[in-house]
Amino acid sequence: MKQRHIKNMIAAQTQPEGRGMTVHRTIGMRSVTELDPFLLLDEMDMPKGAAGAGFPEHPHRGFETVTYMLEGQMEHRDQAGNRGLIGPGDAQWMTAGRGIVHSEMPVASKEPLRGFQLWVNLPAAQKMIAPRYQDIAADQLPLVQGDGYAAKLLAGDLLGETGPISEVKIQPFFADIRLTKEGTITLPVQLGHTAFLYGIDSDLTVAGIPVSSRTLAVLTDGDSVQISGKKGARFILVSAQPIGEPIARMGPFVMNTRAEIKATVRDWNNGTFLKQKIPASRSGSRR
Repeated sequence: MKQRHIKNMIAAQTQPEGRGMTVHRTIGMRSVTELDPFLLLDEMDMPKGAAGAGFPEHPHRGFETVTYMLEGQMEHRDQAGNRGLIGPGDAQWMTAGRGIVHSEMPVASKEPLRGFQLWVNLPAAQKMIAPRYQDIAADQLPLVQGDGYAAKLLAGDLLGETGPISEVKIQPFFADIRLTKEGTITLPVQLGHTAFLYGIDSDLTVAGIPVSSRTLAVLTDGDSVQISGKKGARFILVSAQPIGEPIARMGPFVMNTRAEIKATVRDWNNGTFLKQKIPASRSGSRR
């Protein structure tokens, strides 16, 4: 086995986002604008009873979003007619493709809201595909019991189990992992894939280096990683195949060239954003 080590660590930057929301951002800050194919990682945070807070209607084009809830509930609505409510342990995978306009609004409750949103880039050939939306309930996510850990698996393969988010070109792996006893565990990671770990609860040691909560550890290449900590320590481990293409971005739009970004802004301004078709030069199936 070729062990992965920590390439660099990024402490989350806390900032307001949307309407009355707080996010703790790592990927997507000025110092780390992207980590191919990942474009943004926010840990969302909202106290209980914050009426009216959320992410009102807004557009996206050219990438996908993964939302994973730890606490609270959030409702998705979009102009394609999709609507879904995700709560603790639930996940949502949304492909913006050529364009989607949606809202993500917390459902007021006695519980605070906490969760993750990850932006994942699309290859140039798939940026203008049709939008897609899917909810994955907590009971659809396999709970994998390993030696010293339990992993809730959203995507990828682990110990013979496969997460329900599949058939994605970048072959993502996404797992919420908790140590079931104090000690050191070894987790497989696909060789050649970009990989990172983010601490949720309790401090960890990754390849001998301490990683605090709300800190992202970018990993070197290899086919496994060693993590140590006390029982109950929790983190997410995410990896995917890098795309290796140029990135041009402006707010909620991510394309490959500035010309494509300007065209996207024109589409938004002239009301044709949701009416674009797949250009012949970019035709092809997402799956």
